[in-house]
Amino acid sequence: MRKGTNPEKKDNLLDIDQYHRVIIPVYIPNLTEDYFKEALVILKLCTQSLLKTIHSKTKISIIDNGCCAKVSDYLKSLHQDHKCIDQLLLSKVNLGKINALYSVIKSNLEPLITVADADVMFLPNWQTEIEKVFVNFPEAGMVSPVPNSMAYRNSFLNSTVYYGLFKGRVKFEKVVSPEGLMAFQDSIGRKMYDDIHLEKYITISNDKGSAVMGCGHFVATLRSEVFKNAPNEVSLNKIGGGSVNKYIDIPNDKAGLLRLATKGNFAYHLGNVFEPWMDQEINKLSENSSEMILLDNLPKAKPINKLQYQIGKLLRKVLFHKYRKQYFKLKGVNQSY
Repeated sequence: MRKGTNPEKKDNLLDIDQYHRVIIPVYIPNLTEDYFKEALVILKLCTQSLLKTIHSKTKISIIDNGCCAKVSDYLKSLHQDHKCIDQLLLSKVNLGKINALYSVIKSNLEPLITVADADVMFLPNWQTEIEKVFVNFPEAGMVSPVPNSMAYRNSFLNSTVYYGLFKGRVKFEKVVSPEGLMAFQDSIGRKMYDDIHLEKYITISNDKGSAVMGCGHFVATLRSEVFKNAPNEVSLNKIGGGSVNKYIDIPNDKAGLLRLATKGNFAYHLGNVFEPWMDQEINKLSENSSEMILLDNLPKAKPINKLQYQIGKLLRKVLFHKYRKQYFKLKGVNQSY
């Protein structure tokens, strides 16, 4: 039996006051195995830094992706104590990274969506700097606050290469934050960069600004329309197996949108081991420690077309791989890069 009329039917249009959503899936099944022993400490650094650096037009979604009781309790307390964390999704089993992300992505209306691992430390102005790139490059679909000198080698930069060669300018610039690159290298526990990579990275510029070519995806902001190009079926991989490429990287590239990063370093990848410098960095952050420059209007996306994408694909293989040494020499870098 139903009595009366649902009052929501009188005003049934969704309205959002924010334009930027941050999504963090959390999988910490225990705190006893070596890999997860310090995961809760790292998670707290992640969430504390995020809460201190977001602007007022931001909402946060956290997915409890099969976490142990102690971690689940912490996430529930965050959800209860912070209005900006308006969504906490609970799953008793590990859905996998992609499926967890898409459980939120497909049900929200914000035009900008940041996806981040639970071991990211956000630094002041990360949002402002990312949003500036979207304003300067309406063609951008994916922007990271962490530049990577080696990201130009990524296979999913066909749209980016076309734009750089025919609509913008491709050049080498001096690395703004070499210490940021070193911090990322240290966090993954293996050598990644030679000296030249700490000195210069490849940028794409236009009359409004410049950004680093390519980016990783442990933290990145995407236009919501990117995900319309993703597969409809669920991912069968919990993590790895090309799932991030299939559901994030390829949809952005095939949509004809650019993949870029800020020139400065505005986040750290922490890994799974706590180090004293992390506390020092978090203590530098004050509440609302960003510039709080808000977008009045996100420029409409300007994707390149399918033919331009195919031209970019060919030129990426020729100039950035097969004849990379010769091309980079023309651009002013004589060393192996």
